[in-house]
Amino acid sequence: MITGKILSADAPSFFADLELARRLERAEAVSSSRFVDARVRASPGRGAEWRDFSGVRAMFDGPDSPVTQTFGLGLFEPPLTEGLLDEIEEFYRSRGAAINHEVSPLAGVDTFALLASRGYTPVEFTSVLYRPARDEAAQGVSMPARIAVRAIGEQEASLWARVCAEGWSDVAPELFDFALDIGATVAHKQDSPSWLAYLDGEPVAAGALSICGSVAHLAGASTIPRARGNGAQLALLKARLQYAAAAGCELALMGAAPGSASQRNAERHGFRIAYTRQKWQLKSN
Repeated sequence: MITGKILSADAPSFFADLELARRLERAEAVSSSRFVDARVRASPGRGAEWRDFSGVRAMFDGPDSPVTQTFGLGLFEPPLTEGLLDEIEEFYRSRGAAINHEVSPLAGVDTFALLASRGYTPVEFTSVLYRPARDEAAQGVSMPARIAVRAIGEQEASLWARVCAEGWSDVAPELFDFALDIGATVAHKQDSPSWLAYLDGEPVAAGALSICGSVAHLAGASTIPRARGNGAQLALLKARLQYAAAAGCELALMGAAPGSASQRNAERHGFRIAYTRQKWQLKSN
């Protein structure tokens, strides 16, 4: 049963409320869980693992991985308690990892107050954006003749990782090594095809997609610097939305740094900001 509230059949839109936040955060949690599962298959000695704590999904992909964090804190469990936080914190402490929570503002003031009282501070913000998965707005958009897009095969995982890493090299250099590292893992992620865009036959842009029930999680979008401005990301967006709609998705989800070029590009193509999420980190770990 679909729970999102649609304004009209002609122009499907969803209210940015607690119900929507639960759908979006659960989808990203499922997508991240699949990454951890794939990491276990690709690198069984790494110790990757995820657990569910009363609706909060805690990911561990190594002490220094950006995947190592929780999703859904304060959204699904009864009012967040000291005891639940104790359990989650021990999960990370026992693995030598920093404790980070991605928290939607729909989790409520009490959730943030409890985090602050325990020594957490905000360290990052993310604009969580969404739009209907059906790509009606792009149906009449002609793609540049020089651009071609396709989903990759498992044997192309390292190529996808290289393109993704090069695309992030100038805007988020701290992610370069991580992007290179995840190639084999991405190829083994369940229900999560990865995509490449080609400019005149050369791979120049990458994007990822995870089908999470009725929500499609779009991530990993990057274009190598010398190929920007040629429509590669628009082509990747259209291809992934079409794939998601054919798979039965109602909503598409993505995250971006507030005010960034990625956010502006998403808003140009039908995405709306649902809320600004905060990452909270325990400083006295």
